[in-house]
Amino acid sequence: MSNQMTIYDISKKAGVSIATVSRVLNGSANVKPRTRKKVMDIIEQYGYKPNAFARGLGLNSMKTIGILCADASDLYLAKAIYYIEQNLRENGYHSVLCCTGYEMESKKSSLSLLMSQHVDAVVMIGSNFIFNNNEDNEYIRTAASSVPIMLLNADFDCSNVYCTLCDDHKATQDSTSKLIESGVKDILYLYNSNSYSGLKKLSGYQNALLLHDIPLRKELMQCFKGHHEDIDGVKFFVENIADNGIHFDGIVASDDFLAIGAMNFARSRHIKVPTQLQIIGYNNSILSHCSEPELSSIDNRLQDMCAQLVRTLIGTLTQNDMPQKTIFSGELIKRGSTSF
Repeated sequence: MSNQMTIYDISKKAGVSIATVSRVLNGSANVKPRTRKKVMDIIEQYGYKPNAFARGLGLNSMKTIGILCADASDLYLAKAIYYIEQNLRENGYHSVLCCTGYEMESKKSSLSLLMSQHVDAVVMIGSNFIFNNNEDNEYIRTAASSVPIMLLNADFDCSNVYCTLCDDHKATQDSTSKLIESGVKDILYLYNSNSYSGLKKLSGYQNALLLHDIPLRKELMQCFKGHHEDIDGVKFFVENIADNGIHFDGIVASDDFLAIGAMNFARSRHIKVPTQLQIIGYNNSILSHCSEPELSSIDNRLQDMCAQLVRTLIGTLTQNDMPQKTIFSGELIKRGSTSF
């Protein structure tokens, strides 16, 4: 049993947090004698021996953090990798990056690979690592029994998993409401993902319409299934929507590349932005400056989120009690594609 026992098992049996077990194993004075005895009794009873690398316990730390990312060519994910690695270096940590793609098995095998490298913690960038089917998330629970798992822009309730995210629902709801209040009647919603974050944005759009007594119309909620670099594909996609007789005088997009494709559609059809069509993107990326007029876009505070994620990570590894969830508010950055 001793080879199978983990720090997570000890914390459950002793009824204390993983951080408390870590303090006991480290000989920290900041533990009540009664609590220390309870933990030590469990350790003695099950013959627990810490892994030689003592992952996540602060003993013989490898000073290395594993990073999982689905696609480093995605502007948002690439920027997140940059901010996180920068913050880790400033704190004396190295990182190992795995680009997993979007298939479940690849994500699981990449996480196993990082764990075999004896990393101190794992950062998962983006909400696509959390699956709608709860059983499919068992791979995260298993990893969290050994090391802290940090999720960027995803929400998952599990011991030793720490989430840093933007309130995508409210940010999209507020921005859609501003469009409606400026006089826009028919708002096309463009999205490309059914991830946790993608569904939150979609529900924000839907809720804004319901709050303004506007009926939800399936034909005004369109999912583009092409690649995130296929801006021409988005342009043709929106042209096809318009050619099918679907009228819209506003567009809210879940990503800037979708909004830029919509801007290109407007230019090709000689539709004036923002007087005839108002457009809002998401992520406030460099793409928001790559159109005429420039694109209004929701800033989801990526740099702030990454800095907070690393602060939480460092605090966890140094046996401090850290918040398991930190939520940031998004902000609409107004540029020339909106008139309000």
